[in-house]
Amino acid sequence: MSETHCLAEGRRTAIRPYTQADAEEFTTRARESRGIHSPWLFPPDDARAYAAYAGRLIEDPTKAGFLVCEREGGESGAGEGGAGDRIAGFININNIVGGGFRCGALGYGAFAHASGRGLMSEGLGLVLRYAFGPLGLHRLEANIQPGNEGSLALVKRAGFRLEGFSPDFLFIDGAWRDHERWAITAEMLSQDGV
Repeated sequence: MSETHCLAEGRRTAIRPYTQADAEEFTTRARESRGIHSPWLFPPDDARAYAAYAGRLIEDPTKAGFLVCEREGGESGAGEGGAGDRIAGFININNIVGGGFRCGALGYGAFAHASGRGLMSEGLGLVLRYAFGPLGLHRLEANIQPGNEGSLALVKRAGFRLEGFSPDFLFIDGAWRDHERWAITAEMLSQDGV
């Protein structure tokens, strides 16, 4: 695990930026998780692909990438400046636009060892507060394929609202895929207390 400091901590998780030093753990987790990711997403599963992927998230000002890390030992385990033990998943904000829009689009995935344990729900809550706080965003969108029940459940728990349906929205796994459009604003987050 990288020694990078965390950006926010919850009871069981912490979020921190990607580093190139995370390549081995991230790609191992991605390979272990192919069964739960396919056909929805395909995170990098080799060092070369990870280097390019993480590089974009680290360097591109229109992106913000967060690793959701399980805190070792729960509340007291992350240690001074630590960011948890194992990488549980990732949440990226893509296509960030500033000015009067201040919006971004989410992409995310849990790794198999962390799936179904509520870690991504807590991690998403941390990312939302960070996005609407230090990053200065007002709105986040999540475009989700209708059959992706885990992803739909995650955004519903976080308080996102369904805003519409986009046929043939994204080219994924060899075909144009329909997506539901979900969104949350800073005001919605503060009302729900997520």
